[in-house]
Amino acid sequence: MAVAATLLADLPNEIIQQILFYVPPSSVLAIQRVSRRFNDLTQPLLWRYHCRTQFKFWDQKHNIQEKFSYEVAKVDWKKVFSNRHSIDRATSHAIDAILCSQVGRVEKFQTVVEFGYDAKDTLLRHLDVDDDAEDVLARRYYSDVVLGCLHRTMAIEEWAKLKNGESVSLERALAAYDMFVLHDRDGDFDDITSRLDELAERIRLEHPGLEEQSPRDKAYTIAAYLRKYNLTGVKSDANYGDLQNNFIGIALQDEEHPSLPLISVAIYCCVATRLGLDAQPCGFPFHVIAIIEPAEGETLDGRARGDGAPSESIYMDPFRSAQEVPIPDLRAQLAAIAFDTSNSAYMSASPTADIVLRTSRNIMNSVQRPHAVARNTNYNGGHTHLATISTFPELDSAFYGALWASLLLGSPSGAGGPAMANLQRRHFLPHIVRHFETHFPNDIFLLEQHIVPLFQNLDEHRQLLETVRVMRAGDAMQKQVKRRTTEVSQHVRYKIGQVFQHKRYNYQAVITGWDVECGAGERWMAQMRVHELAGGRHQSFYHVLVEDKSVRYVAEENIEIITPEVPHSLMAFAGQHFKRWDRTTRSFVSNIRDEYPDD
Repeated sequence: MAVAATLLADLPNEIIQQILFYVPPSSVLAIQRVSRRFNDLTQPLLWRYHCRTQFKFWDQKHNIQEKFSYEVAKVDWKKVFSNRHSIDRATSHAIDAILCSQVGRVEKFQTVVEFGYDAKDTLLRHLDVDDDAEDVLARRYYSDVVLGCLHRTMAIEEWAKLKNGESVSLERALAAYDMFVLHDRDGDFDDITSRLDELAERIRLEHPGLEEQSPRDKAYTIAAYLRKYNLTGVKSDANYGDLQNNFIGIALQDEEHPSLPLISVAIYCCVATRLGLDAQPCGFPFHVIAIIEPAEGETLDGRARGDGAPSESIYMDPFRSAQEVPIPDLRAQLAAIAFDTSNSAYMSASPTADIVLRTSRNIMNSVQRPHAVARNTNYNGGHTHLATISTFPELDSAFYGALWASLLLGSPSGAGGPAMANLQRRHFLPHIVRHFETHFPNDIFLLEQHIVPLFQNLDEHRQLLETVRVMRAGDAMQKQVKRRTTEVSQHVRYKIGQVFQHKRYNYQAVITGWDVECGAGERWMAQMRVHELAGGRHQSFYHVLVEDKSVRYVAEENIEIITPEVPHSLMAFAGQHFKRWDRTTRSFVSNIRDEYPDD
């Protein structure tokens, strides 16, 4: 006898609830919208499970780790998941819209950034799109650019808190620099905090009697541990000023843990604080050290301090030693470099903002090192471009972060007050505006929120407002359509997406635009000696993206088309203009057809 089929509706709720664990969560939401029975099922365990497994990154406003520790029924997990699912869809829609049109991208960037860290999982998914996707290069490029904008926004918010006098931990204030160069790597705020937590726990495990030690002995133990595991310096003097040595996240993650003294001391202080010490970076000139003070009413040797007894402190330089630095030695060093030994600021704890500014200066010094930066001659008369030997950390992004910190925080404490801070800001303003216009134009809303107000009563305010207006107008403006159907345009020989080698300067580049004849101004043409070219100004000129990321303007006679199997030097950033590389035609597939529909 045939067995009657069991319908889904015949199953008890307990079985259905177990089945739903194997159904994609978006499908469960869809089923619940059309089925009263499914909608009436209370499934907090299911939705908490999906919140744990579907999303790795959560915005701070959720306090998600705290919620995960609650009893399951205390949180409306379905609502939490539905909210994240909606943000996921909205973020994907914004990325698709950015790829579809060159118009209005700033607003779409801002929409995603306002979702905060809730958007990061979605951006990483788009960044990890399959190699054979139709728009693989464009999707990866713009997902990364939006993610970078999100990371920078979070970093800038931390420094803005410092500027406003709010409390920001040393690790977050320094980790903000890592956020500027992070991309899709590990090493964000939470990751750095976790690594410091783990480091402190490892010291506890290796030294089970640590809690009974005096503050002095504990300070020695921590320094010795960090030095034992190479968390306090660089391999050689030749690498001392390398850019990577300025980032606390890189120092914690990298197997060699490279760091300048400032970062070594920051790691020491963050770990020591977790282990019960009052440890802070000291304002000693040229070489940062740590100052450790005992708890109120105690001595550094763990005894009670008598009434009227002076407070005491010790100084540690974990970059050089696991022992304390004698105070007379420090005073002798100050005297040797002609610093006022009576100035207590040099021997006192530094405000966090001052440590951030010292890091900014260190990054700028690293960027300007001859072996770290190649100043490429820009043959179209534009700004020079920072070209890196190593792509991580990226020099443009690191330098941009240093400029932001310097502009927001102004000048160190006790260095001239508001007048000096404004002087410093005016010095850095042209640099950050140029960097913004050249490399980070989608940060315009950050410029509006954080930089424009700093110059409210200064002469630069009007020019800043004009810069913002021009950038927003350019973003909102429809691109001028250039077709090949006119008689004059048919003489344009090369097409968007073709790769070439410059006949004179030998660099490789890809064509991103064209003019039927030179469209530059008279001054530029005179400077570039266009009149000396065989075809002069009345030949086609091409906008090109060069392998060093610079943008140039090249005469047709200087172009020699090449057909590499894959132009590796261009692939990482070609997505700014192109969907993918076509191995058949040996050219890039245009993603700017709204401007050049026939290419």
